[in-house]
Amino acid sequence: MYFGLEGCRGLHGNTSRTMLSKNTLKYLTSLRQKKYRDRYEVFVAEGPKLIQDLIAAGLKLESLYTTDSSVFSEMTSEVISAAELKKISNQKTPNTAFAIFKRKSVTELKEQGLVLALDSIQDPGNLGTIMRLADWFGVNDIVCTQESADCYNPKVVQASMGSLARVQLHYMADLPAWLAQTDLPVYGGFMQGENVYQTALPENAVLVMGNEGQGISKEASASIDTKLSIPNFGAGQESLNVATATAVLLSEFKRSIGK
Repeated sequence: MYFGLEGCRGLHGNTSRTMLSKNTLKYLTSLRQKKYRDRYEVFVAEGPKLIQDLIAAGLKLESLYTTDSSVFSEMTSEVISAAELKKISNQKTPNTAFAIFKRKSVTELKEQGLVLALDSIQDPGNLGTIMRLADWFGVNDIVCTQESADCYNPKVVQASMGSLARVQLHYMADLPAWLAQTDLPVYGGFMQGENVYQTALPENAVLVMGNEGQGISKEASASIDTKLSIPNFGAGQESLNVATATAVLLSEFKRSIGK
């Protein structure tokens, strides 16, 4: 293990009480930074349910630290104190368990079905929620600009609620160029556009969602075939949160297919 992690004893039901060494503590806290997550090709997940969901989905567990070993009776875990968990946790209120997982392999982007394209979605909570939505609506592939939040950011991982294991993100240096060359029809979410509730939507398409503050860039907009809007039936709000808008549009794509 990196930085000399202590106490590993196989894979089924082995638990030991340990104190985190300075090197281990340094390694675990370094993973708050993208450059170290990239270097070691790992990510952090916290909380028994999320950790168990990721394991059940087939992701490889590298190490597991917990204040309650009874929750993980069938796998290797290192029992640490609540004070130690607080030192390594990314949460204000740590949730009894902290795990390091190896990243999953990147699969090839399949330009079929509904593909979601994210133009600089920078808020980790929004990205994690959009990943959950993609998982819910059966969208396997999400294309992102390099400016989008890192899908392995601890806040994204927590917000994705295990969907990280089931959807594939593809980070691209030039999203507009990809949109220009794809054979799929390209739709985009805009404040002004065709009423999504009155538009027939195809099974195979790209749906582009834009940055929280700026929307879809001009460069990406140039390749959008159809602009979709969600009509405002009230008078108190000027816009929807991007994750909320994504939920509505994904739902309408799936509903249109089922007609």
